[in-house]
Amino acid sequence: MDTVFFIASKLIGALLRPDTWIVIALACIVLALILQRRRVALWISSITLGMLFVLSVLPLGDLLLQPIERRYPANPSLDVVDGIVVLGGGEDARASAYWGQVQLKEGAERFTAAMELARRFPEAKVLFTGGSGALRDVAGAATSEASIAEGFFLAQGIAPERLLLEGQSRNTAENARLSLPLADPVPDETWVLVTSAFHMPRAMRSFEAAGWDGLVAWPVDYRTSEFGDGIGWDLIQNLSVLNTAIREHVGQLAYRLTGR
Repeated sequence: MDTVFFIASKLIGALLRPDTWIVIALACIVLALILQRRRVALWISSITLGMLFVLSVLPLGDLLLQPIERRYPANPSLDVVDGIVVLGGGEDARASAYWGQVQLKEGAERFTAAMELARRFPEAKVLFTGGSGALRDVAGAATSEASIAEGFFLAQGIAPERLLLEGQSRNTAENARLSLPLADPVPDETWVLVTSAFHMPRAMRSFEAAGWDGLVAWPVDYRTSEFGDGIGWDLIQNLSVLNTAIREHVGQLAYRLTGR
């Protein structure tokens, strides 16, 4: 059932992406021209051009994503930390394996924030959870996110005995379910969860559903800012944020409906 959910989420997620619909619109224009439906082609072209112009100028994704990012406060107060849980997603496993050195990508703040906390609390365990979230790796990843994270944290001076690695999970629900027995936290311990701010509400829900109570949310990797600051011309960035916002809203709904 977990594998079916994983595959379905990837396929539905791809279909919901705005850039997917841009490609579909272009395909419809070509088909309309082949069928000599010039008015239909002109109508679709005009709507597509108008939407692309709006998306290029206005950061519409910020309006959808920022309420999610504000769910948990940044930099909460911490006195004692017994463990730090870091969710995968900030590393580029394939590029890292290809070049033979750790390559980080958007979301790298998950690693840098975890290192900052690890230095502030030198007795805390560092648990990284992540296998591969790519559909092509449904049968198993050749290089897991956890293996890349291991190289990163060891290179930054984290002692091997502090490091816990979970390299089988494919999504947030599996992150939570497979991490809990590995950490085996006791009731009076304080563990901090580090992930992107837009991902934090779904991650906290999954960890609570898995039976891990008392986690402190430490959101990082904010993708939004003041709406006015984003007005300009940046189609690629605006599409990226909008894709993230749509994926996260749908993901939260799917996780609520399935109790994950």
